[in-house]
Amino acid sequence: MNQIQATLRRQDSTEKAVVYVAFELGNKKWKLAFSDGNRIRQVGIDAGDGGQLDDAIELAKERFGLNGQVRVISCYEAGRDGFWLHRYLASCGIDNVVVDSCSIEVSRRKRRAKTDRLDASKLVQMLMRYCWGERKVWGVVRVPTVEEEDGRHLHRELETLKKERTMHRNRIRSLLKLHGVGIGNPSRKDYIDYLDLVRLWDGTELPCELKGRLKRECERLRLVQEQIRHLEQEREQRLERRDTVHIHRVAQLMTL
Repeated sequence: MNQIQATLRRQDSTEKAVVYVAFELGNKKWKLAFSDGNRIRQVGIDAGDGGQLDDAIELAKERFGLNGQVRVISCYEAGRDGFWLHRYLASCGIDNVVVDSCSIEVSRRKRRAKTDRLDASKLVQMLMRYCWGERKVWGVVRVPTVEEEDGRHLHRELETLKKERTMHRNRIRSLLKLHGVGIGNPSRKDYIDYLDLVRLWDGTELPCELKGRLKRECERLRLVQEQIRHLEQEREQRLERRDTVHIHRVAQLMTL
C-alpha cells in the first residue's frame, strides 16, 4: 500500500506543484493546515475573511518554495457553515471536497466519536491520502446547487413548524394536567374562551398567572398553525405549477 501511495504521489507531483489545505471551522477563528506533501504548516485567520485566506494561501506557497503554476486542493467537514465556502473556493480555482464527518475512519483505541471534528493537521493528512488514492478514507458530500438548496427551505420550514405545533400543544396539556382539569383540544379556535370556563377540582377558576400563560401559549399555537396553513397552500400551488426541477420530481413521485 505504501508503495502504491508513493507512486500515486510521484505521478501527482510530476504534473504540477500542489498545496493541500484543510479547514477547521470555528465561530470566530478558522484554523488552516497547509502541506506540500511533506511538511505541515498551520495558521489561524478570522472566520469568513476571504482576504486573509488568500494571503495565507500565497504565504504557504512562498514558505514551501513553490513557484509557477500551483494547484490548491482543500477540504473541510460538513457542518453548520454549509456549502457557501465550497462555492467561494471553487470561484477562486481551488479544488475542494466537503467531507462527511460521520464517514471519517477513526482509531478504536482512541474511543473518539466519529462526529467530533478533527483538528486541521489530521484532516490535511487524510486529504493527502485521499488525493493519493485512498478513496475510502472518508465519504464526500454531494454539494447541491444554490437552486436545489433554496428549494428545500419550504419543506424544512414545514417540518420545523409542525414540531413547534406539537411542542405548544404538549405544553398546554402539561400545564392543565398539573391542576387535574380537562384538557380539551388546544387546536380549537375558541380554546382561549374555553379556558375562561375551566374550573379546578374545588370549582374555582384557573389561577390568574396560569391562565395568562396558557392564553399566550394558545396565541403562539394559533400563529404557528396559521403559518403551517399558508405554507401548505404554497406547496400545493408549487406542485401545480411545477416551476422547479425539484418540485417537478416531487410531483412525479406523488403520482406513483
